[in-house]
Amino acid sequence: MKKIYLFAAMAMTAMQMQAQDVAATLDTYAGAALATEDLSGTARYIGMGGAMDALGADISTIGTNPAGIGLFRKNQFSGSLSVNIQEDGKSFQDGSKTHVSFDQIGFVYSSPSGKTGFLNIAFNYRKNRNFNYVLSAVNALNGSAQCNQTSLKAMNDKDLFYYNQEKKEFYYNSLAASQLDVLYIRNMIYDRETDCVYGFDGSDYDFTRAHTGYISEFDFNISGNIKNRLYLGLTVGVNYVNYKGYSEYYEMLNSTEITDVLITDNHKIDGYGMNVKAGVIFRPIEESPFRIGASVSTPTFYRLTTENYTTIGDYVDGITTKKDFRFNTPWKFGLSLGHTIGNNLALGAVYEYADYGTCDMRTIDGEYYDYWADNYYSESSSDNVMKRHTENTLKGVSTIKLGAEFKPDKNIALRLGYNYVSPIYNESGVRDQTLYSPGVYYASTTDFVNWKDTHRITAGVGFSFDQFRLDLAYQYSMRKGDFYPFMPNYSAAYIDEETGAMVTLTNSCNPVEVKDNRHQIMASLTYTF
Repeated sequence: MKKIYLFAAMAMTAMQMQAQDVAATLDTYAGAALATEDLSGTARYIGMGGAMDALGADISTIGTNPAGIGLFRKNQFSGSLSVNIQEDGKSFQDGSKTHVSFDQIGFVYSSPSGKTGFLNIAFNYRKNRNFNYVLSAVNALNGSAQCNQTSLKAMNDKDLFYYNQEKKEFYYNSLAASQLDVLYIRNMIYDRETDCVYGFDGSDYDFTRAHTGYISEFDFNISGNIKNRLYLGLTVGVNYVNYKGYSEYYEMLNSTEITDVLITDNHKIDGYGMNVKAGVIFRPIEESPFRIGASVSTPTFYRLTTENYTTIGDYVDGITTKKDFRFNTPWKFGLSLGHTIGNNLALGAVYEYADYGTCDMRTIDGEYYDYWADNYYSESSSDNVMKRHTENTLKGVSTIKLGAEFKPDKNIALRLGYNYVSPIYNESGVRDQTLYSPGVYYASTTDFVNWKDTHRITAGVGFSFDQFRLDLAYQYSMRKGDFYPFMPNYSAAYIDEETGAMVTLTNSCNPVEVKDNRHQIMASLTYTF
């Protein structure tokens, strides 16, 4: 252990400092995980890599290009199950490398309208985000440590915390000191007798987190066509978030006083959101099945509750908190092409774009009761500091989907698909724990991963018999990322009392490459009547 800064106790007014109401939060990195989606839907849709926005006539297009529902000519009911396997994964707490998932159920009611038109109504449930994943990372620290981040924050920010010797109470800055800062200050880095802040030399760390849960989407659609050339659709979606995470961060220290420290974090996020999606499909040449599609989706406007219980030192001290937030995802736009050749071959291509730098973390400013409507409403405002951080950390993402279906026989279909998703994170992005933001104030962890691009390869087969169709699909998803236990290259300077020289301390860590490779095997049963 080394003393790095003499922290003089300062008289603070009540306006400057207050006791901390700590809680879990949504920041840039948590928001990115909630805003992105997996390739999900029916086995037919996945087998073709999701490239069906212009081809339509699959219920999964209800959530991508709603006009695709307008191509149905009969009523249909479908349901889907899958088995998901994390490659090179391991079991940890509630997380496991293999799990079964109920992914989709929906129906389409198709009604003739006029001589050539149809008016269709549809409902579909799908699991658009599967959080089940165990993340592990081990690396050397070379003298740095997670607790030193708090020590250096105290050096750079004299208002980070204040200890009242008379009352024996801590007071923390209402925006800058995170939950983890509070635990380190109370238990490790601050000496109440000498009023000194200390730092530690770390040697190694071992980190594991089990992510579990999902985002469910319930879509309600109305669609139709005009003269079998123009197809229009509108979908209203309701999303439900159910996320749980449990992590253990174990740090070995080069110290005789404290040789190691364990940080555990139980984290939960739940809530709901709403969005609206609109789409169009057009056949430019009346004699040709070639068609062009376009779609747009509004942001999903979430109201979320985050809750956590975080401990330090084998459960010696802990913080439990709960907080409501609002979060808006970005707009999403799509263009698609589709073409069929006879009754044997279907080809599809989709391009989607969303600017994740526009994700909006919002704090709830107040709530009021409407006596006329007998309901509670809330007002919110953007966390502008975190919003600027998001703009600098996340970027626009392009998704390309390609797919083909070949029928060697009228009752058998073979499918192939491919997806490419560009990186959402800037390479230089960090989870900045020095921002004056509720996103830092309510943070209970410091780790983050800058994920790179995603590749998905899919294949499938379908069997038709009477009014039923059984579809099977396989999906292999691959992506790599750089894991950091805390933000790297954070520095602070102080004057050495003995020499009078200015000394600069830097807390740093090297990235560890982590992988998120998954196998999915899916089956869908469809009944057409």
